[in-house]
Amino acid sequence: MNRASTSPPRNVLLTILCCCIALIFPAHAQHLDPSQVLVIYNKADPDSKKLAEFYQNARNIPADQILGLTLANQQDISRKEYETTLQKPLRDHFTKQNWWKRSKDRSGIIVPTENKILAIVLMRGVPLRIKAEPIDAARAKLPAQQQMITTDQASVDSELSLFSGDIQTTQGWIQNDFYNSQHSLTKSKIPHMVMVNRIDASSYEICRRMISDAVETEKHGLWGRSYIDIGNKFPQGDEWLEKISAQNLKSGIPNLTDRFNETLPKHYPMTEAAVYYGWYERNVDGPFLNPAFKFRPGAIAFHIHSFSAEQLTDPNLNWSAALLVRGAAATVGNVYEPFLHNSHHLEILHDRLLKGWTFAEAANAAIAVHSWQAIALGDPLYRPFIHFEGTGEVRKQDRDFRALRAAFREWPNDETLRNGKLTYAHESLSSGTIAESLAHEYLAKKDIHNAQVWLKKARDSYQEKPDKLRQDLQLIAIERSKKQTTYAIELLQTAQKTYGNILEAEALSKWLEIVQKSSGTPN
Repeated sequence: MNRASTSPPRNVLLTILCCCIALIFPAHAQHLDPSQVLVIYNKADPDSKKLAEFYQNARNIPADQILGLTLANQQDISRKEYETTLQKPLRDHFTKQNWWKRSKDRSGIIVPTENKILAIVLMRGVPLRIKAEPIDAARAKLPAQQQMITTDQASVDSELSLFSGDIQTTQGWIQNDFYNSQHSLTKSKIPHMVMVNRIDASSYEICRRMISDAVETEKHGLWGRSYIDIGNKFPQGDEWLEKISAQNLKSGIPNLTDRFNETLPKHYPMTEAAVYYGWYERNVDGPFLNPAFKFRPGAIAFHIHSFSAEQLTDPNLNWSAALLVRGAAATVGNVYEPFLHNSHHLEILHDRLLKGWTFAEAANAAIAVHSWQAIALGDPLYRPFIHFEGTGEVRKQDRDFRALRAAFREWPNDETLRNGKLTYAHESLSSGTIAESLAHEYLAKKDIHNAQVWLKKARDSYQEKPDKLRQDLQLIAIERSKKQTTYAIELLQTAQKTYGNILEAEALSKWLEIVQKSSGTPN
């Protein structure tokens, strides 16, 4: 369309922006499919078998690729229990089913040279952690951090990823040959490794919902807002989240990024959340304490913490269980101290998901090591962004999110033309979502004036008070960032009068406390 042309009729613009025409999805490398997945459940837990059968039916897993093992009905097991009740029976089963061929490598270690099964999914009821064995006298003399690095405790899941090879030591971690791969595992040919996911949560019902949401979301794709909470704790983790924020802005995903040292305040109005990345608190807090909060179905949500998946039974402790009970379909976590660089590198995970990869492949490409502490919770076959290029079932509730993505896809390098089209779309639709997204784009460029203009337009366009409050909080955040504490306090107190009757207004009280404390102003 010619730049100099007048604005097109509304119906033409909406046809383009709302993706009502089918677009051809770019060809992807072949990805994980049901014929390559093995489902494992615990025979000692009846719900574990029911869940396995539910997943098998939902994903059409071949009937002979569901395996029940008699396992301890508890979270933690010893190294010996892992080897005798999980590793050995699993090796025997692979041999019996002719799923692999194994032989000695150059160093004399027996490893698979071929393997039909690329992914294992563990059902709720399968033990979570392998406990550390008592340390010997030599290790006891090592500094505490060195003892942690050489520990033999691990997640069951990470240990299983290399169950096929005769590993010479159980201490420490082993490098992941698939780390940061640009190609799907089906093309990478790493037969000694299997990807291990877990469908596990604080209740059987949540696990079923995780499966159903993944399958249902793939009909239309995952659309909604992204919230990124950068805690300024360690440069590496901050960098991961900054890269995700930049990628979302470039891709047309509505993206709110908070850069204050504290996490988002209690009851922050996080509406229409489809994507969440944050760090660094031990237990769930902030927006997630609002009893009315729910992610959009199919959401992906991640919070970096050393013990985010220390347990999965209490949804009020740690993060993994907490995010799942609040509606997320997939997350990752750590069962013991992993050290940050051996956690999932979230910017890689997010990049691969946006490229249409399955959750299993994205999570495995994002982890640098195996035989360590990480787990991935969610359907391994789930592809949340399978319709990121505009295909799939078009739903009314996704309209504005699809419009934004379509504009960035259509005019990726012409910001002036793109923003002109989005401005017209905002005016035509009275879309708070589009206005707020434009504000974030200006914020990223440090164009504060235009960001403020668009946040105010967004506030006027939204109908619900929590959405309006979020725009005022962002306007206040600008003043906080400029160290305009007196004005920020004034705006917070004014907003309290406007929004004091809704639960989300508690976020104002928390920020007011923080700003007053930093300025020395009495409460």
